[in-house]
Amino acid sequence: MKKSVLVLLSILLSLSLLLTACAAQPTDVPAAPPATEAPTEAPVAPMATEAPTEAPAVAPVPDNPDVILATTTSTRDSGLLDYLLPIFQEETGYVVKMVAVGTGEALKMGEEGNADVLLVHAPASEVTFMEGGFGKDRFLIMHNDFVIVGPADDPAGIKGSTDTLAALKAIALAKAPFTTRGDDSGTHKMELKLWAAAEITPEGDWYLNTGQGMGDTLRIASEKMAYTLTDRATYLALKDTLDLDILYEGDKALLNIYHVITVNPEKWTNMNHDGAKAFADWLVTDEVQKMIETFGVDQYGQPLFFPDAGNPEY
Repeated sequence: MKKSVLVLLSILLSLSLLLTACAAQPTDVPAAPPATEAPTEAPVAPMATEAPTEAPAVAPVPDNPDVILATTTSTRDSGLLDYLLPIFQEETGYVVKMVAVGTGEALKMGEEGNADVLLVHAPASEVTFMEGGFGKDRFLIMHNDFVIVGPADDPAGIKGSTDTLAALKAIALAKAPFTTRGDDSGTHKMELKLWAAAEITPEGDWYLNTGQGMGDTLRIASEKMAYTLTDRATYLALKDTLDLDILYEGDKALLNIYHVITVNPEKWTNMNHDGAKAFADWLVTDEVQKMIETFGVDQYGQPLFFPDAGNPEY
């Protein structure tokens, strides 16, 4: 009996040990996923964006940037100064205020200290201005020529005239309408000089005084079917808006010469001579003279002005 009890206890102990061992058995841990294979090449870095090209250098602003330019209306009406001035301002930092008047009025502005620099086309009057001590520097810049324009049917018959004086005599004899600027401009001065050389005093209903610049005088001449003396550049710039033809041209007496003049700073303390001289010196550079030479060629098939810097005086 005792033996049987011992056997039973032995069996129970074995079962207990077996159950304990099973409870302590760890559960299976899921296998770790295989390591991702390292890339054979390092990732390519994005290409650096090419640095932008440098912006054009901005000219430093001068201590006194404002320059007053008094000039003939032909340099404005032809479009030349609208072309040149923005380039000068960008390159130098000077800001140019253009006052377009007749040459006589421009010279007067210089005499009164109301302009720093002049661009004009009346050589005899310019010499008087310089001799009076009103100008400091004077440089030859360019030339073009004057022409006589009028209605295509040419009522005075000036086509084929032997010279300018013969053309004017024919107009006066026919009492054909003729518009004059009457503003003491370089063109007006030239016109009066030519009438005097022809020994004619123009007066009467046929001689129409506009008191206007070249562009407006051309428009009035077109409306009135009249003749007028004009610089070639302004006529070509406005030609498509006018009922006028060039009827006489080519005489050496019709040469139209432009100079730049800096006003004498010793006359007035408020002059911006540095700005005036910068503009005058800029106009005579090779680069700007080339701009003048090619101005108008694309649009009109011919230059409106011919560069003269460095040439002897006419």
